[in-house]
Amino acid sequence: MADSQVKTHYDTHLQNFYSWMMGSFDECMTQQQAFFETYNILPQGNKVAIDLGAGHGIQSIALAKQGFEVTAIDFNKKLLAELQQNAGDLIIHTQEDNIRHIKKYAHLQPELIGCWGDTLAHLVSDRALETFIQDVAACLKKGSKFLCSFRNYSTQPSGTQEFIPVKSDNERLLTCVLNYEAQKVRVTDLLWEKKDEGWQQKVSSYYKIKISPGLIERLLHNNGFSVQINALENGLHHIIAQKIK
Repeated sequence: MADSQVKTHYDTHLQNFYSWMMGSFDECMTQQQAFFETYNILPQGNKVAIDLGAGHGIQSIALAKQGFEVTAIDFNKKLLAELQQNAGDLIIHTQEDNIRHIKKYAHLQPELIGCWGDTLAHLVSDRALETFIQDVAACLKKGSKFLCSFRNYSTQPSGTQEFIPVKSDNERLLTCVLNYEAQKVRVTDLLWEKKDEGWQQKVSSYYKIKISPGLIERLLHNNGFSVQINALENGLHHIIAQKIK
């Protein structure tokens, strides 16, 4: 249910302003590449990397510039088309698919799998997250790496902190509203757009699971990973884990 709800949210709402929301692609990609350089994320083996929930290509292109041969997986066709346009002369293989199907790509024998942004929280449940980490582990050999980033939803924000002003300009205004429920967080994107006839509002909601750094670290340890880096940057936890078993 939640998987299809998230996809519908992207296909009918978020895809139309995703690139605008993210800001300058070149700046975002350069920042991502700097992160990779800081933590020495470079090919060590067959150069194969898989980017799960690739969006319009910030991480995929940064990985390609680091020398990886990238397969970018996302369930949104429009964003994958934007990725190919952003890639220019770089060769990046794209697959329109759900990140839950990662085991389909085990034959690529990746030395790195990444899942950035807040993509992990799109999974339907804690159990689905556990299965996903197990499947990622099954795709990686000893010495390979899994990189991810996510927001910590384990603590409910207070008062007006549930209302997040995401971005605005003369033509658009985007606000995100977080409603905490027992097991999940209901996320509502409120977009105002200026049209010839005046300002119009578009609204869409979907659910995220309550991910925490402790939960991710525990799942990684249980599946043969050693967490090398757990850094908080710009509201996102960034984890670099290496397969040791």
